[in-house]
Amino acid sequence: MNKIPLSLLILFATACYAFAFSQRWKSKDRRYSSQLAAMDSGSSPSRRAFLSAATNVVTTVGIGATPAWAGIDPSALKNLPVEGDSAGTVTRLQQIENLQKPASDLEDLPYTGLPSGVSYREFRQGKGEATVQDGSRVAVEMTIRCKSFATNIEPGGLKYFSTKDDTDFNELAFTVGIGDILPGLEEGMIGMRKGAIRRIEVPATMVFAAKKADQLPLPTTKDGKRRFESLFKTDATLLFEVLVTRIK
Repeated sequence: MNKIPLSLLILFATACYAFAFSQRWKSKDRRYSSQLAAMDSGSSPSRRAFLSAATNVVTTVGIGATPAWAGIDPSALKNLPVEGDSAGTVTRLQQIENLQKPASDLEDLPYTGLPSGVSYREFRQGKGEATVQDGSRVAVEMTIRCKSFATNIEPGGLKYFSTKDDTDFNELAFTVGIGDILPGLEEGMIGMRKGAIRRIEVPATMVFAAKKADQLPLPTTKDGKRRFESLFKTDATLLFEVLVTRIK
């Protein structure tokens, strides 16, 4: 009996596989064509089911996918030095942003209470040997919020004053202890260093007394003036967000 060459066996097997594959494909094509015909003939449930399944696939594959950060915390990148920022402008803008929206607000840190009723919460300790004391000449960037006017967007209260909006150079300068500004704020600032950030809460009784003594920073914007006038018709507790920029 003659042996069949191996090449012919391989050719025969390939032909059989190709024939079986074509028959299977034709069967699937007929089913798909029948589904399309049913949809075109007005079978709305089939159309809806088909579109719903396609939508679910797209949603699962595309929208539902979570981005991979390769172990990097994107929020931490904001604190890195910016190359080419020799003037420090970008760095200062980051400091202001961190002051307005402190990251540590997400933590339940306690306030330090003082006997007078003033309390404060320190977000940054600052640097240098000089600290705020009686007689210190200081300059600060500051936002003052009306605690009783809290909103979902600004839970600390709407601001009535900020050095950014109400001063020419985004800075407020005063001498501690001589009556330039309300004593409750000065008390909460004692011990701060240059670059330090604190949020200081001054009770309403001290705020009313400071208003009578003309010791409160006054707003220049329309909204600020309106909120300042409304403040003394309710709880006048104020929240000061303070960044120390200079100490002498």
